[in-house]
Amino acid sequence: MVKTAVQLIVSLCFAVSAIAAQPAKQAAKPIRPTWSELSPAQKQVLAPIEVEWEELDTVRRKKWVEIAKRFPKMSSSEQQLLQKRMKDWVALSPAERRVARARYEQLKKLTPEQKTAIAKQWQEYRRSLAQSDTPFDPAVSDAATTTTPERQ
Repeated sequence: MVKTAVQLIVSLCFAVSAIAAQPAKQAAKPIRPTWSELSPAQKQVLAPIEVEWEELDTVRRKKWVEIAKRFPKMSSSEQQLLQKRMKDWVALSPAERRVARARYEQLKKLTPEQKTAIAKQWQEYRRSLAQSDTPFDPAVSDAATTTTPERQ
């Protein structure tokens, strides 16, 4: 019994040391593309998120590269809106980003009818803002959306 326990301990020690000796897979594979691998045109389009680039995983980087490829085909107003939204995104705290991602996931689950109803409500809200002298207050808007029960 003691001999078996000693053999088991020795085997585990060898197994653990063999695993520890293997190089980490994360260190072997750098996240691509790196900022320096982007073309000058891509860097110009993605400039608002340059400070965040090193924090992005490969999947998100590839999504942004695809957006940068479509950028020249966008209208001037679409390009400006994209650049503004990138700047706004970078300005958000990690907690605010989590909330935004969660809201996006909730919206994706809505039926087309629910999406249409929300779009109509949004348009009415924007019209009422344009007609009033009260400036938009994101804190008030955020409080209203977080206390409203989910519509599903």
